[in-house]
Amino acid sequence: MSHSEKTHDIVVFETPAPYIARIVLNRDERRNAQDTHLLYALNDAFDRAARDDSVRVIILAANGPDFSSGHDLTEEKYLENWKAHPQVGTYCGFSCGGAEPIMTREKELYQGLSERWRNIPKPTIAAVQGRCIAGGLMLIWPCDLILAAETAQFRDNTLAMGISGVEYFCHPWEVGPRKAKEMLFTSDWLSAQDALRLGMVNHVVPADQLQDAALALASRIADKSPFALRLAKEAVNKCQDAQGRLTAQETAFAYHQLAHAHNMQVHGHPIDPSFMTTQFKK
Repeated sequence: MSHSEKTHDIVVFETPAPYIARIVLNRDERRNAQDTHLLYALNDAFDRAARDDSVRVIILAANGPDFSSGHDLTEEKYLENWKAHPQVGTYCGFSCGGAEPIMTREKELYQGLSERWRNIPKPTIAAVQGRCIAGGLMLIWPCDLILAAETAQFRDNTLAMGISGVEYFCHPWEVGPRKAKEMLFTSDWLSAQDALRLGMVNHVVPADQLQDAALALASRIADKSPFALRLAKEAVNKCQDAQGRLTAQETAFAYHQLAHAHNMQVHGHPIDPSFMTTQFKK
């Protein structure tokens, strides 16, 4: 029997079938834009599923027409909101000046949580509908498998903001180096069919079948030994890490922070403010 409850108003925790947890982003009035509160609520839900021995597979889904419009750029008190939450990492920088507070917050909330979710010792499946933009990629890329609705679209438009890419930089591993460059340089959309061809998603299904398809796939996986699943996941992840994924990601994160610092000097804002009146409306 399916069971649903709101662990937080903005995240729903469900158990739609034996051995399966489904975590649902529930901020659809904001196209599931990620403010500080949503990201920590999502992390709490992932922790809950990871620690529950009755859960073998975790599905990440979202309510509304779009999976996620990315970071909530309208969150004005993002540093204050961050300070109000218990930190997952062991970072400092709350009261420091200069670039350190922004870098420390993004190290925790963006790169840190995404990497943490990637290494959950259980298979994870993202079920994506509608638009998945920039920060939205940082929710689905840590998942082991991705299912996309036929109408799903993916985009990293951070270069339009004067930034070199999202904080959790996985583009070359997700779509290959040349497509990664085109995706970044142009800020163009990637269709579900192109994402399937490039290997970024596992399956493309009709939109009205997305959740059923994710549940069916999760059920097939849940039949396997939980320990064997954990070991297989770690083995594949270690292959990527041996290729230098984490080192490259740390470098890209540093470039991202340099771009923020540059924009602060040039524009007085971490991103190019012209983005808010042009690309942000597209």
